[in-house]
Amino acid sequence: MVIDSTFWVAVSFVIFFGGLIYLKVPHKINEILNKLISDIKNEIDESEKLRTEAKTLLDNSQKKLDTAEFVGKEILEQAKKDSDKLIIELNDKFHKSSEIKKNLAENKIIQMKEAAIKEIKDTSIKIAVDSVKKIIVTSVDKSKLDTLFQKNLDETKEELKKINS
Repeated sequence: MVIDSTFWVAVSFVIFFGGLIYLKVPHKINEILNKLISDIKNEIDESEKLRTEAKTLLDNSQKKLDTAEFVGKEILEQAKKDSDKLIIELNDKFHKSSEIKKNLAENKIIQMKEAAIKEIKDTSIKIAVDSVKKIIVTSVDKSKLDTLFQKNLDETKEELKKINS
C-alpha cells in the first residue's frame, strides 16, 4: 500500500470527524439548533398570543366606537326633538303674548273712545245749557227766567243721570 496524499487526506478526515465526535460537537450543534427551534417556537406562540390579544382589543374598541356613535346619534336626535319642542313652545308663547297685547290695546282704544264720547257729550250739554241760559236771559224777564231756569236745570240733571247710567 502506498501512502500518498489521498491517504493522508482520508486519515485527517477520519481524525477530524473523530475529534468532532469526541468533543461532542454534533450534540452541541443539535442542542443549539433545538434551543433555537424552541426559542423560535416560543416567540411564535407569544406572537400568536399577542395577535389574539390585539384582535380582542380591536374588537372591544370597535364595539365601544359603534356604541359611542349610536349614543351620539341618539343624543343628536333627542337634541333636535327638544329644540323643535322649544321652538314650538316659544312660538306659541309669542303668539299668545302678542294676542294679549293686541286685546289690551283694543280695550284701551275702546276706553279712550268711550271717554272721548262722554267728554264730547258733557261738553255739548254744557254748551247747550249755556246757550239756553243766554237765550233766556236776553228774551225773558227775571221772574220767569228763574222758574224756567230751575225747571230746565232739573230736566238736564235727570237727562245726565239717564245718560251716565
